[in-house]
Amino acid sequence: MSDQHKIEDEQIQRLRDDILDSLDEELEMSIDEEGLHSDRAQYFRELLRLQGELVKLQDWVVATKQKVVILFEGRDAAGKGGVIKRITQRLNPRVCRVAALPAPNDRERTQWYFQRYVAHLPAAGEIVLFDRSWYNRAGVERVMGFCNDEEYEEFFRTVPEFEKMLARSGITLIKYWFSITDDEQHARFLGRIHDPLKQWKLSPMDLESRRRWEDYTVAKETMIERTHIPEAPWWIVQAVDKKSARLNCIDHLLGHFQYHEIEHPEVQLPARVRNPDYLRQPVPDDMVVPEKY
Repeated sequence: MSDQHKIEDEQIQRLRDDILDSLDEELEMSIDEEGLHSDRAQYFRELLRLQGELVKLQDWVVATKQKVVILFEGRDAAGKGGVIKRITQRLNPRVCRVAALPAPNDRERTQWYFQRYVAHLPAAGEIVLFDRSWYNRAGVERVMGFCNDEEYEEFFRTVPEFEKMLARSGITLIKYWFSITDDEQHARFLGRIHDPLKQWKLSPMDLESRRRWEDYTVAKETMIERTHIPEAPWWIVQAVDKKSARLNCIDHLLGHFQYHEIEHPEVQLPARVRNPDYLRQPVPDDMVVPEKY
């Protein structure tokens, strides 16, 4: 077998693994029922345990009126979305929400740079996960030329003070950078190209980021060097292994808080009130969704 065929076989296996990884967690658990000691089953058992702890953290945040902001940064296809999905999967969206802002519009470009991000900051008892954040200026905007040198330098002058203000206001700010290798990003991009369910994840900006790998590396190193402050340090997540990265990140996140389980009053389900004069009206057949399955 030629080297070319070996590469193709490896990519086919990678596509299969990625498709399985994107399936619903409960379905994957059922797939693994016959192999309870497999690595995949161990991953889901540990993920479920950590998600149980996230529910406890959520209850504690609400009860103690904490304000939590978590930033997820990293290269395209680094796995930020995957860990955000696992964090929020079993949480109350009224308590824990995701802020994934699009490119600024014409009006927003004239605002103070941090203004549109401030609108998404949490009130008491809330957790906000930023899927990319104000650090766009230090990354994609710098590399792609969407900001000038003066705006870039002003960002670095302002952001430490901005984050110190957040800390003084009572916000817990946690910053994660997801780190992957050049080869791993290449493999994940190929997976997205060949998987119809993931092609929507590829944008022209993502493709351009492949060509500018080294430029992004320089921008990332500068960003971390100039914004790694005691009030809001950077934490690096080794993300080549996606499942390990998810577990490690969630475990590390939980470790930031001295939370405890909040006791809730026992829930009593009230008896249904039945009115003898009530007659349920039939639903017209043309309003019923066809039962194909």
